[in-house]
Amino acid sequence: MTLSRRKLIGAGAAALAAPHVLADGHGKPRVVVIGGGAGGATAARYIAQDSKGAVDVTLVEPSRVYFSCFFSNLYLGGFKEIEDIGHSYGSLAARHGINVIHDWAIDVNPDTRAVTLAGGAILPYDKLILSPGIDYVDGAVPGWDISAQNRMPHAYKAGSQTELLRAQVMAMPPGGTFAMVAPPNPYRCPPGPYERVSMVAHVLKSHNPTAKIIVADPKPKFSKMALFEEGWAVHYPGMIDWIGEDFGGGTVSVDPENMELTIDGETTSVDVCNVIPAMKAGRIAEMAGATEGNWAPVNAADMSSKSNADIYVLGDASQQGDMPKSGFSANSQAKVCANAVRGALTGSKVFPARYTNTCWSLIAENDGVKVGATYEATPEKIARVDGFISQPGETADLRRQTYEESEAWYSSITQDMFS
Repeated sequence: MTLSRRKLIGAGAAALAAPHVLADGHGKPRVVVIGGGAGGATAARYIAQDSKGAVDVTLVEPSRVYFSCFFSNLYLGGFKEIEDIGHSYGSLAARHGINVIHDWAIDVNPDTRAVTLAGGAILPYDKLILSPGIDYVDGAVPGWDISAQNRMPHAYKAGSQTELLRAQVMAMPPGGTFAMVAPPNPYRCPPGPYERVSMVAHVLKSHNPTAKIIVADPKPKFSKMALFEEGWAVHYPGMIDWIGEDFGGGTVSVDPENMELTIDGETTSVDVCNVIPAMKAGRIAEMAGATEGNWAPVNAADMSSKSNADIYVLGDASQQGDMPKSGFSANSQAKVCANAVRGALTGSKVFPARYTNTCWSLIAENDGVKVGATYEATPEKIARVDGFISQPGETADLRRQTYEESEAWYSSITQDMFS
């Protein structure tokens, strides 16, 4: 069920009318983590594990099962089952003593250092870590808002939206049209929309080979563009029509009721329309006073908010510099943050910040590509040091190895988050 803003505010009013405080009079320093994805789950686990019980850690996450946005495209492509990308929080509680609360955080009071939950609880904190992921910019795509997500799904928050989009693709009529409205920069997982196009094309090639794909893109170029275009020409010739900014891809509107896409004044009837709007930090970051514009500026050395030293912002929601918004980035940032938070609360040693990221994409079966870099903390930002990217024309063996490497990484990162 989607929690609307009206319900969110109403729940907040009810919570404030009859509050109760958890951990009142608690002797340990308290860390509250909001958001149980690659950033939040990792930070909670490392603080609890490395402090050896010296810090009370609470993780607030409304979903009982975490469906990873990374690798969700492989479910769309038929390479994974939905269960393969779902993970529970049981081990964080059982093995690490983390207090996992499945509820919505609806308010943050930085003055009293307390988080209010929809269920009425108030969680005091000494340090607060926000890893809420993304929300969408209102009005970013004319004709679309969140109320249209079941007609034209975004599927950029994995789970039921991902299942819906796959069902729509599988139900397309012979020779039908799949359309995507791609997002403007910056957004979660820069190669993600184009891996998704590849995975949808993979399915259609087998089940609906005369179908067409239209991509309306407000950008003149995109991540791994040469690699994707090479792969599309090899694996899906004639199926994919990418319309960039120079050809009207930035002048787009949709009509969910009539299933129409209009690009630069030309209207096309489509069978499936995947609208990925412009993005911003998850709303709780704004409630905490940590955002400027759409994102939350942080200090590169420890991911602390530039507006409040007791609040940290991880992953997609943060404005940190050169790192892309990805699961790998969030996991890397979480470890730096966890070390800094533990040090601040217990006096343990804090190591210099080091960050890494790699983004893998699957174009077709055993045809994987990647891009990545290492980063350092500077006074201004997280700055890129060096990097790498797959090259056009690589051998089939190398591309298969890259895909197998991505599978190993997925197993590793999810164990790092939840084991």
